Amino acid sequence: MGGMSHPLQVNNPVIVSAFHSALVHQLLVVLAVAAVLAIAWNVAVTLQHRRFQGAGAGSAPSGAAGLGAGPGAVAAQTAEPTGRRFLRVAFGLVWILDGLLQAQSAMPLGMPTGVVRPAAVGSPAWVLHLVNSGMTIWGNHPIEAAASAVWIQIGVGLALLLAPRGRWSRAAGVASVAWGLVVWVFGEAFGGIFAPGLEWAFGAPGAVLIYMVAGGLVALPERAWRGPRLGRYVTAGIGLFFLGMALLQAWPGRGTWQGGTGAHAGPVEAMATTMAKTPQPHVLSSWLSAFAAFDGAHGWGVNLFLVIALASVGAALCSGRRRLVLAGAAAAVPLCLATWVLVQDFGFLGGVGTDPNSMVPTLLLLGGGLLAFLRSPTEVTEPVFVPVRAVAQAPAARRWQLLDPAVLARAAGFTLAVAVGLLGAVPMAAASTNPHADPIVTEAVNGNPDLISHPAPGFSLVDQSGKPVSLASLRGKVVALTFLDPVCTSDCPLIAQSFHEADRMLGADASHVDFVAVVANPIYRSVVAVDAFDRQEHLTDVGNWLYLTGSLQALTRVWNAYGIQVDISPAGAMVAHSETAFVIDASGRMRAVLGAQPGTTPSAQSSLSTLLADEVRAVLPR
Repeated sequence: MGGMSHPLQVNNPVIVSAFHSALVHQLLVVLAVAAVLAIAWNVAVTLQHRRFQGAGAGSAPSGAAGLGAGPGAVAAQTAEPTGRRFLRVAFGLVWILDGLLQAQSAMPLGMPTGVVRPAAVGSPAWVLHLVNSGMTIWGNHPIEAAASAVWIQIGVGLALLLAPRGRWSRAAGVASVAWGLVVWVFGEAFGGIFAPGLEWAFGAPGAVLIYMVAGGLVALPERAWRGPRLGRYVTAGIGLFFLGMALLQAWPGRGTWQGGTGAHAGPVEAMATTMAKTPQPHVLSSWLSAFAAFDGAHGWGVNLFLVIALASVGAALCSGRRRLVLAGAAAAVPLCLATWVLVQDFGFLGGVGTDPNSMVPTLLLLGGGLLAFLRSPTEVTEPVFVPVRAVAQAPAARRWQLLDPAVLARAAGFTLAVAVGLLGAVPMAAASTNPHADPIVTEAVNGNPDLISHPAPGFSLVDQSGKPVSLASLRGKVVALTFLDPVCTSDCPLIAQSFHEADRMLGADASHVDFVAVVANPIYRSVVAVDAFDRQEHLTDVGNWLYLTGSLQALTRVWNAYGIQVDISPAGAMVAHSETAFVIDASGRMRAVLGAQPGTTPSAQSSLSTLLADEVRAVLPR
């Protein structure tokens, strides 16, 4: 009934089912690509082995090649620096964890409302505009966007894990920076750094910014990791960050020194109380509630401890002295873990958590910097990646010798990572260029269209100019029909605009379509009222728009014929009526019945236009 639209719930079964179906289908594609790569690797290694046996080499190609330190040979070389390996593997695993968290059922509809908008609260207008542009894409295409985020993040994680050396590995680091920047800007609203109430304990400056730093370090040439200099810079940089957060925590007038409860609660107590209410095991919520009560009673003391702890850790890490750096790192571990548990609630509980928040990535980054500072690379024997140019330029008889099986396996693994990333990136790019919402959004509001085929009930009414119009007079054109109240101020104007947008979406095909509305108000049904509605909604210049009315008797016959309920509410405050759209083909047969509730978001309204245009296009004469 008119005016009865409700917002979609994050667990809407239509959206959740479509999301799960998309993930399953895409997983099958991933498994198929993995199988093809595994078969290709097995064939290559088998052919390689047979070729060497036929040549009399009789053993592994790398041993028979006699290439020493050449490309693809097993050679003594400097191992991947320990700090770099730690960051690459750790953040590869974190990216995969984030991708799996993105697969939660609530993500298609919960991401904008439960994650992004809360992060953007209080930000400047330009930040809100930027974030809203990204969320418009997500809202218009919730299935594609949510599924794409899953595979992009898993792809980035796999690339970091499966490409340990060379350009491929550095490219994985660049991909981590690039995707991290997208998430930091559009998903975290710049980590809230432009919003008031910036708090280290809440995750400032955004977990993904730390991922970007780690990715940037992995993207550096390996020579930058030789020696302790880079590690010293990383630990000192983290130290400066801790010092800055200590200063921010100590700054007066921000409420951080405040205790109390309820309306007088400090930010830490308020955060812990909020997180305690999210769905999670009781033992965790009890810890959060206990800490919130403690902070409410001793807010000044808790903040003093945080200021001293952050400043001490920061100063130790900035010192550059091994013992002090180790002491600072040792102190940072319990400080970050306690904050992660008692304030951030592990970061990903509650059904819409997308990452473990900032504490774990901070410790991982610190661990990588510490290893680079304290440990030097060692000499090992391991396969070397083969440049494609080296294989192509080698004599035909020696090309097999350049390809070590371990190198081939790594190449196949990195190819799989790229394929997984593209499985997400390509649909995401396509969605970002499509301004029209996916029909699934309106189907989640109204259900699927009913596809039928029987003669449409006829009618004889007058249009907004007072000219007679009958269904028979419209024969030869497809008719999109709905029922609107000319004095409605809620849903009816939105439905009219959805019809108008569907007309624009049809382009040249619109010349074969009439968009028709029939008055759904027994009181306000004059031609003047209809014309006023058209002027208000800027429909007077739409050549194929008809708004029909007539006598109460004639309108009642049409309402009954099409099953439209029209009820005057008590005191005549408004008229409630069925919100339905009908698609009638050029021969006058009813072909589809659609629920026409416009929903409560621009995405739902755009989705109604898309679905209507699709149903009209399906019955156009060919």
